[in-house]
Amino acid sequence: MRLTSFAPAQVLASLALLLAAPAPAAAQDMARVRQTITDLTAPGLHGRGYVSGGEQRAAAYVQGRFRALGLQPLAPDYYQFFTLPINTFPGRAELRADGQPLCPGLDFIAAPDSGPGDVRGPVYQLDSLVFAQPEARQELLATPLAKAVLVLTQAQAGRLAELPPTVQAHLATAAAQLTLVPGKLTASVGGEQAPRPRLQVRAAAWPAAARTVRLRLDAHLQPAYRTQNVVGYLPGTARSDSFVVVSAHYDHLGRLGRDTYFPGANDNASGVAMLLELAAHYARPENRPAYSVAFLAFGAEEAGLVGSHYFVEHPLVPLPAIGLLANLDLLGTGEEGLMVVNGRVFENQFARLHRLNAAGGYVPSLAARDRAANSDHFPFSERGVPALFFYTRGGIAAYHDVLDRPETLPLTAFKAVFGLLRDFLDGAGAAPARR
Repeated sequence: MRLTSFAPAQVLASLALLLAAPAPAAAQDMARVRQTITDLTAPGLHGRGYVSGGEQRAAAYVQGRFRALGLQPLAPDYYQFFTLPINTFPGRAELRADGQPLCPGLDFIAAPDSGPGDVRGPVYQLDSLVFAQPEARQELLATPLAKAVLVLTQAQAGRLAELPPTVQAHLATAAAQLTLVPGKLTASVGGEQAPRPRLQVRAAAWPAAARTVRLRLDAHLQPAYRTQNVVGYLPGTARSDSFVVVSAHYDHLGRLGRDTYFPGANDNASGVAMLLELAAHYARPENRPAYSVAFLAFGAEEAGLVGSHYFVEHPLVPLPAIGLLANLDLLGTGEEGLMVVNGRVFENQFARLHRLNAAGGYVPSLAARDRAANSDHFPFSERGVPALFFYTRGGIAAYHDVLDRPETLPLTAFKAVFGLLRDFLDGAGAAPARR
C-alpha cells in the first residue's frame, strides 16, 4: 500500500468537526463511527505504531475526544506513561528476486525481530534432507553462507530447533533469511532485533527458480520507547467508589518502510470507536451512571498487552472495585454474531449477556470461549477482575495486514453490539441511579 500525502491538520480538522457535533439523542451515530475509524486509520497516523510518532498522534486523538466529552482524567492530562522495547522499520523495505520487485506488505513483511541489512547475494534453498541425513548436514556445513540468502519453507523454519547446534549456528551466518509462507502474511511487532534481516515472503509471490536476491531493509530497535495509556472516567452519581470499565487498544502495527503502513481498521479502530460511542452515551446528562465508568484506551497491546499489564501493576482504579470490565477489539464485522472470551470463565455474566441478547434480538448468535491471553482483558482476569473480551465474527478476513482498511470494513453488527453492550453495562451499574 503506497503512503499517500496526508497532513496531520486533516486529522485535527476531523476531530474539530466531531467535537462540535452534538451527541445523538439515541443509540450511536454511525456517521461519527465511520469518521472515527477513518481518522484513526489515516496515513498521517502511520499505522498507529512507533515510527513518526504514529501511536502518539492516535493517543492525542483519543485524549481530545475524552476531554470534549467531559470525562475526568484518571492520570494527569489523561496519560499514563510507560516504556517498552520496540523494533521498527522506518526507512527502506525493498526485496527483489532475480531483479523482479516484490511488494512490501502484500508479498513480503519483516519478521518482528528482523535486523537491518543491505544484501545482494545468491539464493541458498534449504534442503529438507538436512533434517534426516547426516550426509546432507555435512554438505551444508561445508557450504559458505555468509554472502548467501537462506530461503526455507515455513515448515522447515518450524523444525530448525531439531537440527544440531552446529548446523543451526551455520545457518545463522547467512546474510539474510527468507521464510516462504503459504497463504496470507500476518504481521506483528517485537521488542528484540536479530543481527541480520529476516523476512516472511508469500510463497505464491516467490519465483520458484529464483537464483539471486536484492534486499534492503532499515530496522531500528528502540530499547525504551515512551508511550502511554489514555485513561478517563465518569464519576458515579450514587456509588463513585465502584467501577465499570470499558477498554480498547488504540495502537496497531505501524509501518514497513517509507511507503507501506498497516491501517488497522478492524484491529482496533473499530473497538476504539465503540469505546468512544459508549463514552458519548454515558456522558449525556440523562445517562450519567450510578457507578463510576472508566474508559481505558491501552497502548502497546500489539507488543504483548504491555499497556494493560502496566495498568494492572500500577492501577489507577482499585482492582477490587471493578465489578466488570468489557474489552472491545475487532468489532467491525458481525455476520456470524459475537464471540465472548472468558464467557466460560465468568459464566454468570455470560448468562446475563445471553438473556439480554435474547430479549433485545441484537446479534444472531453469542458464543463463549475459555481463558485466552489474546487481548487486554487478560491481565485483569488473571487478577480476579470479571473481564470479558468481545469481538465480532464473520465477514472480511483482513487481520494484521495492509488490507484492514476502513473502506472495506462492513460494521455489520456495530449498532446491535452497541445496544447489547449498553444494556450489559447498565446491568453492571452503569445505568442512571434510580430517583
